[in-house]
Amino acid sequence: MGFQDRVVIITGASSGIGWALAKEFAQQGAKLGLLARREGPLRQLSEEIRSFGKIAEFAVADVAERLPLIEKIHSLESKLGPADVLIANAGIGATNTVDDLNVAGSEQVIRVNLLGVMYSIEAVLPTMLRRGTGQIVALSSLASFKGLPSAAAYSASKAAVNAYMESLRILLHGKGVAFTTICPGFIRTPMVEKNKGMFLVMSAEKAARKMVRAIHRKKKIYAFPWITSRLIKATSWLPDWLMHRTMPERGGGQGAE
Repeated sequence: MGFQDRVVIITGASSGIGWALAKEFAQQGAKLGLLARREGPLRQLSEEIRSFGKIAEFAVADVAERLPLIEKIHSLESKLGPADVLIANAGIGATNTVDDLNVAGSEQVIRVNLLGVMYSIEAVLPTMLRRGTGQIVALSSLASFKGLPSAAAYSASKAAVNAYMESLRILLHGKGVAFTTICPGFIRTPMVEKNKGMFLVMSAEKAARKMVRAIHRKKKIYAFPWITSRLIKATSWLPDWLMHRTMPERGGGQGAE
């Protein structure tokens, strides 16, 4: 797969997609740098990966805190070597209703889902550019293609991630750094267990295998599953009143940490 001895740094690695991605990359022989807010699960994951004879280091960090995050990513690079691949995966969801826009929760969603991606990229991009090689991967969502009624901030944050990654990809064309935006549908993770009306739900392990293949191929945008992707994009043609009636309430999010 091309990841043998490559340094892969993953944010939001303590559960869900991040956890599954870490194990999949470890099977491909990558050297893992794992970050999240919870030390216990990070330590458990690192020890599990090491028990298979693979390399994993971890650091506790909140992606919403810029300078501490950058410091922790650099500390992992000092142990593993410069990042070959960054997976900016950490993310959270928040709900809003007719009576409560949940602005405080929305602010935190933007800090984690958008600014957290920006801060993570800031930590590794300069070195990648100096070396003329590397890959930046950001976890977005199919919700980035349509504003989900009860997940306004989540949808907005993921749409912003898409635009940010596209802008960097165009700006840095020919500099040796690849940019991949991944837009999953409903993935079975702790963050989406409370959601209602989900369909075509995929396990985190299966999703991770698909993502790693897309990353290996350096796809610009990878939206999956294809049926859910087509359905979400088709909703852009539907009138708002029909969306209002048919879309179930849900928390929003594929679940990153």
